[in-house]
Amino acid sequence: MNLLLIILGLVLLVIGGEFLIRASVGLSFKLKLSKLVIGMTIVSFATSAPELLVSLQAALDGVSDIALGNVIGSNIANIGLVLAITAIISPLNIDREFYKLNWPMLMFMSFALYFFLSNDHMLSGLEGVILFTALVMFLFLLIRDSRKKTKANIVEEVDERLALVSNFKIVIWLIIGAAGLYFGSEWLVDGSKGLAKAIGISDYAISVTVIAIGTSVPELAASVIAALKKEKALSLGNLIGSNIFNIASVLGLTAIIKPIAVESPKILSTNIFWMIGFAAVLIPLVFLGKRFSIGRKKGLLLFVAYLVFIGFAFS
Repeated sequence: MNLLLIILGLVLLVIGGEFLIRASVGLSFKLKLSKLVIGMTIVSFATSAPELLVSLQAALDGVSDIALGNVIGSNIANIGLVLAITAIISPLNIDREFYKLNWPMLMFMSFALYFFLSNDHMLSGLEGVILFTALVMFLFLLIRDSRKKTKANIVEEVDERLALVSNFKIVIWLIIGAAGLYFGSEWLVDGSKGLAKAIGISDYAISVTVIAIGTSVPELAASVIAALKKEKALSLGNLIGSNIFNIASVLGLTAIIKPIAVESPKILSTNIFWMIGFAAVLIPLVFLGKRFSIGRKKGLLLFVAYLVFIGFAFS
């Protein structure tokens, strides 16, 4: 029953997230926002909605380990699973811009999260405000920089057909999206707590593996399909951006609503260092061997590291 709740929860989160993105983009067009702003803010926030609802639901239920594990595990999975498998299928060419703004911001957010949590074993409302404010400033710089250089890849992500959607359809999509995210997060958290208790492992171990992989599946599926079809592959900048949003918007907003306490000792003793390590290793990977490219060997290295992480998570 617990496994069924987890599966149904993940399915509802995927459906709810997809409808929320469509509704948000359609509404943004109605408000006359530019495609650039929609792609870099509205779509990014909507994409992080499933993780946000799961972390918020967990924090409100008093299961802080799931709230933190969801984000830490997702950030690790985005690099060790999504990026790795995509690179194994089809080598990725890296935009030279990615390490000038996106990567330093990811490292800053990762170390800021570690500092806030290690300071008093708590992510407070004020610290959540600081993280979220840093995200807003980052987005401002990103949009200003992109307007100068006209980032075509960001604009391509926005479906122009959604500009023609009726107001009635947008409302229906919002209702479906909100319901999917609400019930999906509730069932996923309840199922995860039940499964952890049934098989005798911690909530944190479930959240950093099962939940994290589950919330990364849509991105993994889209990236693998694109790679197999030899279409435009995963953008490393977008993946890094997703990790930044996970820390700053998911944990930041959750902490503002309900402070998040560190309960599992593994969070600060090992797993947050895995998260920082996977982010840090991107720079040497980009410059060693074939420069500005992550090919099959590098992808395989990341994937093996991810399997080692999974092994440690259940130990």
